Amino acid sequence: MKNTPSGLRLQIGILGRRNSGKSSLFNAITRQELSIVSDTPGTTTDPVPKSMELLPLGPVMLYDTAGLDDTGTLGEKRTEKSRKIIERLEVAILVATAESWGDFELEILDELEKRSIPVVVVFNQADIRKPSAELLARLADRKIETVQTVATRREGIEELRSALIRTVPAEFLEQSTILGDVVPKGSLVVLVTPIDHEAPRGRLILPQVQTIRDLLDYDSYCLVVTDKTLKAGLASLKEPPALVVTDSQAFAEVDRDTPANILLTSFSILFARIKGDLTTFVEGAMAIDRLKSGSKILIAEACTHHPIQDDIGTAKIPKWLAKYTGAELHFTQAQGHDYFENPDDLKQFDLVIHCGACTFNRRQVLYRIMQCRLAGVPITNYGLSIAYTNGIFERALQPFPEVWGEYKKIVTSSHDCQ
Repeated sequence: MKNTPSGLRLQIGILGRRNSGKSSLFNAITRQELSIVSDTPGTTTDPVPKSMELLPLGPVMLYDTAGLDDTGTLGEKRTEKSRKIIERLEVAILVATAESWGDFELEILDELEKRSIPVVVVFNQADIRKPSAELLARLADRKIETVQTVATRREGIEELRSALIRTVPAEFLEQSTILGDVVPKGSLVVLVTPIDHEAPRGRLILPQVQTIRDLLDYDSYCLVVTDKTLKAGLASLKEPPALVVTDSQAFAEVDRDTPANILLTSFSILFARIKGDLTTFVEGAMAIDRLKSGSKILIAEACTHHPIQDDIGTAKIPKWLAKYTGAELHFTQAQGHDYFENPDDLKQFDLVIHCGACTFNRRQVLYRIMQCRLAGVPITNYGLSIAYTNGIFERALQPFPEVWGEYKKIVTSSHDCQ
């Protein structure tokens, strides 16, 4: 992600009057003191760019800009530079205070609307004065997201991330490939698809079908086997495959039957990567070690279906977690949108374990991740939790170098703190 070209990054600009708190917000988002903050109007003279990874949106280019209300000959030049930045924006953050909001901000909103640039309005300095309910209602009528912040204290930044997820163009939230950037073009991948009670009669499940199509789109090919025919399938190959992908429920058996020199992961982990934020899910899985007797876990399904005997969400994952932790855990199963409309509903839980979300788009999954962030609750997914409790976690992450590197940093950091 560090080497992502600027043209492939989501371009986000922070706009507004002088002294509205744009630079403070810029520093709060980047977690660095990149822009000079001062009570003197016009401190920011030239646009300040920062290429960064803004989780869970991915690689972005964030711009701090000079106040659009600057005056005088020099001020007009500053304003002109800021307005040129607008031309390249895909998303705008309009910063104002409740006290200063007026026709000037409405003119900016109208200009952004004409350019078809989606915008989030941030009311900064909310500790001094909050926007009126009437103003918030008028903006809501225009389908404009609003957030209240105290940027100098970094308050409201997670809410801003959540608002951005709901605002950014859909194309920037879509991962283009499942395996095309994981294995070299022309590779052979072995797909393990157990035929059990949960397998639909006469067909494959959606993640398996989509993975096969993705491999074909990238001029690769696959060998589809069951967990019972995996060993024979691998033995029939002249060269080892680039990767083995399994249904998570068969992780332990497939790990046992796949030689250590062959990379291994699961469909669920692949979809955690393309539908959500794999790094966040990895951190969530590591929270399993903090569970103790009395801990509450939410098992969340994206779709509604009738659980069958030995269902993965209602039976298998609870069994594996209880065995791994040796603790008396309390599980709640939810389907559809339960618990994710209000972060306060999530605060009762110590961990959320989400399904692969094959029926969701990425925006929906990122929204759920942000709701968990706001509630301060770690979130992971089925495949990662199964890998963790079965001792296959590190092996399952190795096909993804960028995430593997982040995981090793987390492990090293946690060891240093002990």
